[in-house]
Amino acid sequence: MTQRRRRTVLAPLRRGLQAVALLLVALGGVQAAHGQSALRIVTEGAYPPFNYVEGSDPAGFEVDLARALCDRMGLPCTITLQDWDGMYAGLKAGRYDAIMSSMEITPERRTRYRFSRRYYRVPSVLIGRKDGEPETQPFRPEDLAGRTVGAVANSEFEAYLEALRQPPSLRQFHKLEEAQLDLLTGRIDYVLGDKLALSRFLASREGSGCCREVADLPVDRGEGFGVALRKGDRGLAEMFDQAIEAVMADGTYDRIRAKYIPFDIK
Repeated sequence: MTQRRRRTVLAPLRRGLQAVALLLVALGGVQAAHGQSALRIVTEGAYPPFNYVEGSDPAGFEVDLARALCDRMGLPCTITLQDWDGMYAGLKAGRYDAIMSSMEITPERRTRYRFSRRYYRVPSVLIGRKDGEPETQPFRPEDLAGRTVGAVANSEFEAYLEALRQPPSLRQFHKLEEAQLDLLTGRIDYVLGDKLALSRFLASREGSGCCREVADLPVDRGEGFGVALRKGDRGLAEMFDQAIEAVMADGTYDRIRAKYIPFDIK
């Protein structure tokens, strides 16, 4: 058998052995933490549609996604509720093994947690009035020059607008709701902000009557949100990474997401 042929035959076997090794490492870490071969995932239950309480049980996008990831990893899982302030202490003490509760990946948090790859991010959207001047198609950020755009002060949205080569007239607001009100009353031309929040506004009675989505804009919103683990749980982090990639590739992720959020958040 030639060397190339041996590599071709052995590669799938190596990948399979690596997957088994990761599974054993993860199960060993779980057993060491709380004496049983089941993965405990915790969520807050206070941030719909990502996590909330239905009856007395955790529910939401992250809860359904957690179950799909456990199925993909071949691990039995339990999902429990925990107040946000007690999550780090509980993880460190081994009362549970993973946090899926819309925890943003930041440099400061990386000093305390090991994170999986991102499993969601919320894009940014520009909305405008239905009776406003039409934009060029496809939309160009340069078209905002000479228009008045509202954004929350000291936010990534404000920074994006200020950095445009031809920046618009910027109107700063303490809260996104204040910007929405000024758009409703015609005092500004556009609002740039979090797409989840602004999609709720556009679905409301007032927003649907006056306003429309103009374009998603590439605002830098950081690394996104990931599964938080103990610093030493490298094998488990790699298993989550592989499971997240797999459910995104086979359509499972989008089927779950569509139940809760009407746009892509990968």
